[in-house]
Amino acid sequence: MKPGFVVETVEVHAAGEPGRVIMNMGHLIEGDTMEERFEYAKNNLDDFRKFIIREPRAYPGVCGVFVTPPTSADSHYGIIVLEQGQFTPMSGSNTICSVTAMLETGRIPMQEPTTEVKIDTAVGQISVTAHCKDGKVTAVSIENVPAFVVHKDYPLDLLEYGVIPTDIIFGGQFFAQTDIANFGLTIDKKDAKALLKIGALIKLACNEQIQVEHPLNPNIKNVNLVVLHSGTPTPGVPIRNTMVMTYASLSKDDPDTWTGTFDRSPCGTGTSARVAGLHARGLLNVGEEFIHESIIGTHFVGKCLRETKVGPYDAVIPEITGTGWISGEAKWVLDPTDPFPQGFSLGDIWPPE
Repeated sequence: MKPGFVVETVEVHAAGEPGRVIMNMGHLIEGDTMEERFEYAKNNLDDFRKFIIREPRAYPGVCGVFVTPPTSADSHYGIIVLEQGQFTPMSGSNTICSVTAMLETGRIPMQEPTTEVKIDTAVGQISVTAHCKDGKVTAVSIENVPAFVVHKDYPLDLLEYGVIPTDIIFGGQFFAQTDIANFGLTIDKKDAKALLKIGALIKLACNEQIQVEHPLNPNIKNVNLVVLHSGTPTPGVPIRNTMVMTYASLSKDDPDTWTGTFDRSPCGTGTSARVAGLHARGLLNVGEEFIHESIIGTHFVGKCLRETKVGPYDAVIPEITGTGWISGEAKWVLDPTDPFPQGFSLGDIWPPE
């Protein structure tokens, strides 16, 4: 990163998950399609990713999202998501954050009671309904890209735990998902360190034992995130989950790396993957919904809209509904004498590099 630029952001959180919506840097990303832009960001903009979401400008829980010009004639804008470990093609919570920011700051005209928004992502165009009242976005419903199960009850062999049945599901990213009861635990803040360790060991096992690739976009591949959940939903009763984001430093020979960061929200793409997984097991019919609860007690609603196909896979179109809240606006600069143009991480709250 070179001094002299000013990054304008709207700070939003969706059900507790902070999303730094980057409004004026879309020109940094080259490419005619969102797939090309995603690859360009991964290969050329990692310094910027570190600058904007690491210390001293952020902390481990912060995600970011580039707002880019659209690539489809009928879309309002595009998004590329920045997480602590890497760029990702899609995020439900960051979509909620971006829609809330774009509408409440007037960058897209707001219509009450609903505003329809179309967004381009690296995994396809998504349709969003923003529910609006008195100039505020009260909820965002995302008709996500198709979600599908690649493996059901895959016998994943984990360090220290042995074989754990794990679902591998695409919900906008590839997820490993398993019932926390397999480890004799519940989703509770008091067990945070144990949950992070389990998530890291699952990711390690996936890195070694599973290869997956999106049939329509081969650049979207490998399991990225881990969802630990509390089993089968009961109608009207929230089902708890937590999503663990790990880091590139994971090593099976170094237990200090067996950690990560929780998604503070119920995770939008993770909720989409849960929709696909529950439907594949006959536990969620078309038209049905369930309440997905995060580790901090916030909620998204997941719904199975309809069935479809993605390449060889039976798939569903999931809908996620959640709410975002603007917490501020900011301008970020790089002083030419700043010793941390790529930010930094420190082992008291970050994993070792």
